Amino acid sequence: MANPRPHRGATLNSQSARFNLPQAEEDDDWRDARTLIDGAPPPVRTTVTVEHPRTIISRNQSPDVPFDRSINAYRGCEHGCIYCFARPSHAYHDLSPGLDFETKLFAKPDAAALLRAELGKPGYACAPIAMGTNTDPYQPIEREWRITRSLIEVLAECDHPLVITTKSDRVVRDLDLLGPMAAKGLVAVAMSVTSLDPRVAMTLEPRATTPERRLAAVRTLSDAGVPTYVNMAPVIPAITDSEVETIVARAAAAGALGVSYIPVRLPWEVAPLFRAWLDEHYPDRAGKVMAIVQSLRGGKDNDPRFGMRMKGQGPWAELLRTRFRIARGKAGFPDRRRSLDLRCDLFRKPAGAQGELF
Repeated sequence: MANPRPHRGATLNSQSARFNLPQAEEDDDWRDARTLIDGAPPPVRTTVTVEHPRTIISRNQSPDVPFDRSINAYRGCEHGCIYCFARPSHAYHDLSPGLDFETKLFAKPDAAALLRAELGKPGYACAPIAMGTNTDPYQPIEREWRITRSLIEVLAECDHPLVITTKSDRVVRDLDLLGPMAAKGLVAVAMSVTSLDPRVAMTLEPRATTPERRLAAVRTLSDAGVPTYVNMAPVIPAITDSEVETIVARAAAAGALGVSYIPVRLPWEVAPLFRAWLDEHYPDRAGKVMAIVQSLRGGKDNDPRFGMRMKGQGPWAELLRTRFRIARGKAGFPDRRRSLDLRCDLFRKPAGAQGELF
């Protein structure tokens, strides 16, 4: 069956049952009759709802990530990556982690003002802020909303360290801010490259920038002096793992300072979405893919334990580690990702902050 929603990632749009929301199921006979009368369903349009949060910096205590605070300018992501671990967050809005996640988006236009207020608080202690931890800060709607740029403007003004993770070359637009920040040791960028095959990438990440444009952005950022890394996240068994050595080599050729990876994770509603996606696009190997995923995750679709969720376990995980270690060595990368060592000592509170009056 052809995907009824071309250029979108999820093939399903079922609501989450985790929070006991009322469920509605469309009758198959009526759906067939409607298709015969009206034809295929119309394209789903992206909508953006304005959100007014009280704060913008999120805190975490996870031992699996090298930062304790992050900012997400948007909820949902139009890139439509089928594997996105952030999809279940849409269930909190009574929306589907499937198609709703990539079409019903939320934007936070007050983000820069909120950030300025939080950085100006007397007790604020500077540490690197991460962007792109939940949804991509440079997804397509950033072109018009420019919330990510407004946030970087505040951080640049305050000499505050920043780490950006994205799979969009739109990050190059902000080189006028990122370049001077990099010269002070305040910023690093991680570009996500999951596959170099445009057909695979189009299926995995239907509205993300093409792989070649991402690598071109790595080169542009690196040439401008911005420390840039490539993250092969996720690695999907029997679909993208054959590209490990090629992606590492291409990252080195583009000027990246290092390469990291994460085996595919399938938390909560992501697992059934991913299974449906496999049945749609890779029916010949769906069983093999899930068998390897479960071998990585202790016999389950997902293993959420700290220390295990980012690297997996078992023979396939060990083989993947070995392949990356060898590929990194051949490419001239250090075996482990080097420390970012972003500077916090330059931080100053925003102009007009209460602390500057004394």
